[in-house]
Amino acid sequence: MSLALAGIVLAPGLAVGSFLNVVAARLPLRRSIVKPRSACMSCGTEIAWYDNLPLVSWAALRGRCRSCGAGIPARYPAVELATGLLVAGCVLKLGLSGRAAVAAFFCIVLIAISAIDLEHRIIPNRIVLPATVVVLAAQTALQPSVEWIAASLGASLFLFAFALAYPAGLGMGDVKLALLMGAALGRTVPVALMIGMISALAPAAVLFARHGSKARKMGIPFGPFLALGSVVALFAGGPLLDAYLHVLH
Repeated sequence: MSLALAGIVLAPGLAVGSFLNVVAARLPLRRSIVKPRSACMSCGTEIAWYDNLPLVSWAALRGRCRSCGAGIPARYPAVELATGLLVAGCVLKLGLSGRAAVAAFFCIVLIAISAIDLEHRIIPNRIVLPATVVVLAAQTALQPSVEWIAASLGASLFLFAFALAYPAGLGMGDVKLALLMGAALGRTVPVALMIGMISALAPAAVLFARHGSKARKMGIPFGPFLALGSVVALFAGGPLLDAYLHVLH
């Protein structure tokens, strides 16, 4: 039954992903995410509905604008696909429930933040702070506990201390993102933080290999790596944390 429900929510998830592309393109520029209708970023031609179907239109157009032939970044279908799969995954794991709704909302916010951070190197307060309030309230209502607020503050303070020690490698946007991560993940947020930091080591190593000491001044967006860790913790954080604690004992 859960598999069938996951299949049903896949299409709406893809549609939400299409909307997230609008949010990622317009919100950092302080433009309305409602009006005007979507248009080509190169020639300004308004995009017809049949050229705005998630995944399908990009593939049919071979990644180019119908009017001017300008390339459409692969980020657009990637955002749509990631959103659809994660929303469906939340329903598959948690069923049609309040917990699944919170998890899906969390994933949607993570994707929006990642797309914006990759493009603009910012994590907008207008997304992360309201989302934190919503997730914290929902988690507390569904499972009353101090776990959520404690994890939220703990994760944020951890990254804040890291930012103080190494300000060039971490921004306050990442610290605020940790608030959301703790509110959504609770006791498994350390898994997300650890995986996020470990996964960021690879591109950092590449920068140092190519640019040497100059790489210290070349920051990389950390938000997507924290988002990756959060997704892993959301779906497998419990077993991973238990396995780690078992090794320690």
